[in-house]
Amino acid sequence: MGKDEQKEEREVLDSIFPAEITGARYDNLPMNRQEGDDSEPSPMLLSITYPPAYPDEAPVLDLSTPPNSARYSYLDIQEDKTRLLSALEDIIEENMGMAMVFTLVSTLKDAAELLISERQAAAQAIKDVAAAQAEEEENRKFHGTAVTRESFLEWRARFRKEMEEEENKKREEKEAEDRKKKAKADDRLTGRQLWEEGLVGKVDEDEDEGPDALVEIERLKVEA
Repeated sequence: MGKDEQKEEREVLDSIFPAEITGARYDNLPMNRQEGDDSEPSPMLLSITYPPAYPDEAPVLDLSTPPNSARYSYLDIQEDKTRLLSALEDIIEENMGMAMVFTLVSTLKDAAELLISERQAAAQAIKDVAAAQAEEEENRKFHGTAVTRESFLEWRARFRKEMEEEENKKREEKEAEDRKKKAKADDRLTGRQLWEEGLVGKVDEDEDEGPDALVEIERLKVEA
C-alpha cells in the first residue's frame, strides 16, 4: 500500500472517529461505561506510525495517557500497557497486507473494556464475600451452634451428670432433715416411758407436801 492507500485509509478513519483522531494518534478512545460505574474512564492515547511498506509491514503502536489525567479505578495505562498492546499482536498477524487500523482500534477498545469488566467483577466478588460472611455471622447469633451427633451425646452425658448430682444433693438434704427430726423425737419420752421412769405425778406430790395440804386433809377428816 503506498501513500495514496494510506491516505485513503486515514480518510475513512477520520469519518469513523472524527473526534478521536489527532494527527497520527487516536485520542481518548471511547469505551462503554459499565452499569453502576459513575467514574470517567482514563483516556487512552494510541499512537500509530505507518512504516513505508504498511500494510505489508506492521504499524508501530504506542499507548499512553494525557499528562495530569485522572487515574481510573479499574484501568491504569502505564501498568496495563503491555497487556493491552499484546492483545493486538494476533490481529496484526491476521491482517498483514490489509488495512488494519480500524480493527486494531476496535480490538484495543474491547481489550480495555474486558480488563475493566474483570476488575469490576473481582471487586464486586470481594464485596459479596464480605457481605455473605457478615450475614452468616449475624445469622449465627440467632441460630446458635449446629447440633451434631457428637455434640448431642456430649450434651446428654453432661445433662445426666448434672441431674444425678442434683438428685444426690436433694437426697442428702432430706436425709439430714430426717436425722434432725429423729433426734428431736428421741429427746421426748413417751407417756409409758415417763411412767416407767417414775416421773408421772412426781411434781404433783411435791406440791401437796406444803401447809395447804395439811389443811385439806383435816377438812376431809371433819367432813367424814
